[in-house]
Amino acid sequence: MKKLAPAPEQQAKPAGRVRQKNVVAILAAAEEEFALHGFKGTSMNTIAQRVGLPKANLHYYFGNKQGLYVAVLDNILDLWEDTFNHLSVDDDPATALAAYIRSKLEFSRKNPLASRIFAMEVIRGGDCLTSHFNQDYRDWFRGRAAVFQAWMDAGKIDPIDPAHLIFLLWGSTQHYADFAWQVCNLTERSRLLKADFDQAGDVLVHIILKGLGLTPPAA
Repeated sequence: MKKLAPAPEQQAKPAGRVRQKNVVAILAAAEEEFALHGFKGTSMNTIAQRVGLPKANLHYYFGNKQGLYVAVLDNILDLWEDTFNHLSVDDDPATALAAYIRSKLEFSRKNPLASRIFAMEVIRGGDCLTSHFNQDYRDWFRGRAAVFQAWMDAGKIDPIDPAHLIFLLWGSTQHYADFAWQVCNLTERSRLLKADFDQAGDVLVHIILKGLGLTPPAA
């Protein structure tokens, strides 16, 4: 009896899982290499060696080094934006902002390399971010700023420029990833622990919420 071939969707599933697994592994290896050596100092060959796949696989999934680098940046920004998308005009500002600050610090703790890659790219001119920072992104940013403006209009927080408030939230929470060496050196630590990020969260929540006329919620 002739053996029946699996349905097309059954054939696609294993291949899809393998592809997804490879893409995740490649992005993780590329993140480490770009964080350690920068864009110019990283090669597709060293990424392939780190991930344990043939170099041809990297080119198959991402085309070239720049395509892979842009994919790493896009992945970083997507993860960041996801945490910010949860803020809503219906939220209690004190509770929502405290949770956001702590979640952003937790992201910095768990993904320090991602934050450093983004910082290095911005410092070197952001050429590889232009595809992401387009009109749609600016519209998204204005939408996020509108949440803060709505809180101000309702008298829930003190009036302050929403854009600069967002920059403050981003910069202060990323500092502990981007400048971990400086923080460790000045506090005489070999590395930052979760307790250090929790303590930083307490300070940032207190300062930022007080500055907005809010009472910080109990930790």
